[in-house]
Amino acid sequence: MMTTEDDVRAASREFYAALNRMLNGDAGPLGDVWSHGPSVTTMHPIGGREVGWDQVKKSWEQVARLATGGQVEIADQSIEVLGDAAYEIGVERGRFSLAGEEVAIDARVTNIYRRDSGAWKIVHHHTDISQPMIDALNRLKP
Repeated sequence: MMTTEDDVRAASREFYAALNRMLNGDAGPLGDVWSHGPSVTTMHPIGGREVGWDQVKKSWEQVARLATGGQVEIADQSIEVLGDAAYEIGVERGRFSLAGEEVAIDARVTNIYRRDSGAWKIVHHHTDISQPMIDALNRLKP
């Protein structure tokens, strides 16, 4: 029998599978693991904050257009369930090519999940700032 923590851990695996697809150019699967409400948020390693599903979705799609050959996983994972909400902390590690530049991923992460119509969906994703990612994107600007 699966426990609630097991359910959140399964949602986390689905999120990271979708994140890996995004790091290879396909942001579509992230739509399946995110809540689509107006209060969802993300704070990416390139800075800024997106609020609401439309902005969050757009941010993932923008990164996907520039990302290839990526892989990321969560290490040192800890999950805490609080009723219909849960949070996960850990360290994301991996690498991908951003606008043609190889970039390492090594950032602390916090993910917040909420039970949404019986399924755990992510409602917030926050990672440390990555100067190498910011530098790669800045080199794209004319």
